[in-house]
Amino acid sequence: MARIFNPATLLAGLLLSTSAVAINKDFEQPIKIASKYQSADGINKLSIFRENVRISQGSMSINADELQVDAGQGEGREVFIAMGQPASYEQTMEDGSRIRAEANHIEYRVNERTLTLSGDAQLQQNNSKVSGESILFNMEKEQLIAQGSDDGEGRVVTIFQPEPKKGPSEDKKQEKKP
Repeated sequence: MARIFNPATLLAGLLLSTSAVAINKDFEQPIKIASKYQSADGINKLSIFRENVRISQGSMSINADELQVDAGQGEGREVFIAMGQPASYEQTMEDGSRIRAEANHIEYRVNERTLTLSGDAQLQQNNSKVSGESILFNMEKEQLIAQGSDDGEGRVVTIFQPEPKKGPSEDKKQEKKP
């Protein structure tokens, strides 16, 4: 009986099986924002940051051209909307690997610990990469859902890189080991 191969399921399994859970201490750290320009509206609880924007929280960083922060839902429930050509995200996982992502629009929901990447979205961990029009990524659980564009032309693409082949000298070294 033939098995149906689903790359998205395999990628999700690989991401989850690495025992790499985003460092929970990151989420306990303060969120810092640096930029060249900032404006704030205290009544509407909306802030705008522009030019060379960098958000950091523990090992997590997001870089963007512009950032909007909506704090209207209260402390710990902020929504950070980063925009760039592209905006980027990186975070070190518990096993030391790095997750990297980029998109034209990155939305970080603090209380949900999720990123929504849209517009030429891509996410990479180790040698695996997923790209599509949008990617929803749960940072804490390392679960993702990727979607192609609605026009029927765009598709989700998953790439798995094979392990590099060992050269003859490396094979001999392995043979000598007991």
